[in-house]
Amino acid sequence: MKIAGILLIFLAAAFFPGIILRIKSIASGRKGPGIFQPLKDLRVLFKKGSVFSQTTSIIFQVAPAISLASIMVSALLVPVASHSSVIAFEGDFVFFAYMLALGKFLMIISALDTGSGFEGMGANREALYSMLVEPAFFILIATYGMLTGFTSFSDIFAHFHLADNNYFLIFSIISVYVLVQIAMIENSRIPLDDPKTHLELTMIHEVIILDNSGFDKALIHIGSYLKFAIYGALIGSFLVPLDWNYGLQILLFIGIQVLFAGFIGLLESFRARNKMVKNAQYILTLSAIALVAFVVVLILTNKLIS
Repeated sequence: MKIAGILLIFLAAAFFPGIILRIKSIASGRKGPGIFQPLKDLRVLFKKGSVFSQTTSIIFQVAPAISLASIMVSALLVPVASHSSVIAFEGDFVFFAYMLALGKFLMIISALDTGSGFEGMGANREALYSMLVEPAFFILIATYGMLTGFTSFSDIFAHFHLADNNYFLIFSIISVYVLVQIAMIENSRIPLDDPKTHLELTMIHEVIILDNSGFDKALIHIGSYLKFAIYGALIGSFLVPLDWNYGLQILLFIGIQVLFAGFIGLLESFRARNKMVKNAQYILTLSAIALVAFVVVLILTNKLIS
């Protein structure tokens, strides 16, 4: 049964980018590509060979595969509906965060390995934004760990809905907002980065993969799609109680993934990208919002010292 949860995450990852494309096409009044276009693009990339610059080392060649592997391992730690995670232990959310960080680290040093000034600039920004967003994730999950008394994803989500119902709404709103923003930052989307831009001076993620091609680039795209689905699964775990009907849980999981993708598509259709100098301030506000939940939990658990 645990494998079924992983299959749901991979299924969501397969359709997530296509839903975003369709929403953006509809919002802009264009016919646009179909929902299966990203999968078709991956098929084309898989048929192509990878080209490696003579200035790169083995790091550049193995980074996409290790990055994808680290993301896939992190997916094993996320419970879906009534399916507990494949891997679960005390403090596994820390392991989850640093498995994602490992993949990001490999992609950053692979960009530096090319010796390109533009890719080095993008790697610098990617590292900075990941560092700034990390406290928000840890504050949020540790807050709910303190509320429930558990430090494993499966246990936290299983007992989260047993907490004081008077505060359930504010907890859910804060959790969803912070996780959505973290997902956008980790995948370098608007308002921080625009995946469709072609100006190296303002690119972040896209500039660090300029030298990747063919099979390796397909692996990078799959990793990005999978990260969206993983964060969507975390959002669903905060919103869907485990004591509901199993079929309803699955339907709500699918609905949340569709709404998540639709929200991203609408946001990128109508919101402008931030100025680069504003991004750090924007990211740090997420930690401040997560601290609101932390203070509320301190009050609920009578741990706030006056």
